[in-house]
Amino acid sequence: MHDATLRSDLRAVSGHLSSLAADLLVLPTWDGDDLADIPELDVATAGALADARARSEWRGKAFATCLVAVADASWPARRVLLIGTGSAPESTAQIRRVAAAAMLEATSRRVASVAFCLREVNQTVEAAQAAAEGLTLGEFDGGSYKSDAEPHTVGNVLVARAGAASDSEQGAALEQAVARGRLLGACSNAAREMANEPGNTLTPTVFADRARQLAEGTTLTVDVLEQPQMEELGLGLLLGVARGSAEPPRLIVLKHEPDGAADAPVLGLVGKGITFDSGGISLKPPDSMELMKDDMAGGAAVMAAMRAISLLGVPIRVIGVVPATENLPGGRAIKPGDILRSADGQTVEVINTDAEGRLVLGDALWYAKRCGATHLVDVATLTGGCVVALGKITSGLFGAPNGWVEAVQRAAGIAGDRVWPLPVFEEYADQIRSDIADLKNTGGRAASPITAAMFLKAFVGETPWAHLDVAGTAWSEEARPDQPKGPSGVAVRTLVELACAHVRWAGIGA
Repeated sequence: MHDATLRSDLRAVSGHLSSLAADLLVLPTWDGDDLADIPELDVATAGALADARARSEWRGKAFATCLVAVADASWPARRVLLIGTGSAPESTAQIRRVAAAAMLEATSRRVASVAFCLREVNQTVEAAQAAAEGLTLGEFDGGSYKSDAEPHTVGNVLVARAGAASDSEQGAALEQAVARGRLLGACSNAAREMANEPGNTLTPTVFADRARQLAEGTTLTVDVLEQPQMEELGLGLLLGVARGSAEPPRLIVLKHEPDGAADAPVLGLVGKGITFDSGGISLKPPDSMELMKDDMAGGAAVMAAMRAISLLGVPIRVIGVVPATENLPGGRAIKPGDILRSADGQTVEVINTDAEGRLVLGDALWYAKRCGATHLVDVATLTGGCVVALGKITSGLFGAPNGWVEAVQRAAGIAGDRVWPLPVFEEYADQIRSDIADLKNTGGRAASPITAAMFLKAFVGETPWAHLDVAGTAWSEEARPDQPKGPSGVAVRTLVELACAHVRWAGIGA
């Protein structure tokens, strides 16, 4: 696959600051930091750093920056950028974020090459991986359709163990960590690229083509089910949502089946793939409806994660399922009050056609189980109620049993995706009981993210299952130091980390 999201050459090195071949040196700094581990830096800047500190220009506050010139002509670098991590210099998550912010800063300053320097306290393989992820995330450019764009590329990027002499064993571990971080960052950017596409260019058919492209160079197999196959399987919920659109639906299935993998566990990843959501007959308000092009962000996360899982050689079977369709108010569109029959035989009364994501996911979860999944995770921009509950910072996490939910939460924490568990007590299911069918597709405004999760729970049975509601986190409507406006790529790294951590959860639900 040609990866347009990789715009630079990124590699790992070790060495003193005076030897790093980069125009800009970036150093994380923190509250109370005195740069005692790199005393040569103040000398090389002819005391400019000390002056900046005396004037309070250099502080360790999170994302605060201080740029000074290097006066020593023997140094390849001409400038040094200090960037604050706050009060936690050893935080891997914060290293990822400041690395992304540093790349955005370097790009805006049109720097030719950058060295992100890991200080003594940060010189771990985890920090090196996080730095590579952040630097790669910082390369993403959302303005792909601007006719007058002049994007700048930072050509050479280094992740450096600052002040460390070259050591072959440590150097190999650093290189491996940086390569892994580069892959995860690139796959996150691939998901962002898809979520950024407008609905007229990323139709369900094109979305399926993107899955095939993501599989290039991997061992993944891709199977795309078209409407006749879905009708034969009885995927009535997915087909019902698709009825209002002239674009045909697709069920995209990616499989990672390494040689010698055991029959279990089999991780099933399911991602909502609504390529544009108008709300259907229950039409959304016009304000910000254009952002509904990202309603397939969960599906993009699953597809991009599957690429990384294959390239990392994760030794378990993993299945990715993405139900892809538009939700439009055409003449054949489903109406409030209609009854749909799911692939597993349950009947659903449609109360609100804008609650379509849970419909397509219900059939997709059934299909993932049919393919052999023993553990399930679904990712979806599902409910506005989750945004009300958790805002734009944290994704909602639901599921059962508790051990499986905790495994997903642990993976998200390592990956740098913030999640927070919400309850799925059985009493909530009362809100989605229909008078004339088995279920209704919405339980009203009260506890709406939870009742949406309860709807999905009805299709998983006793299979360990977790649901990530990323409605608030898939798209950033305001720029932050480490995240420009636009798609975030949320959940890609979480899904990969979960697959890699299979030894911790393989026995859950067995």
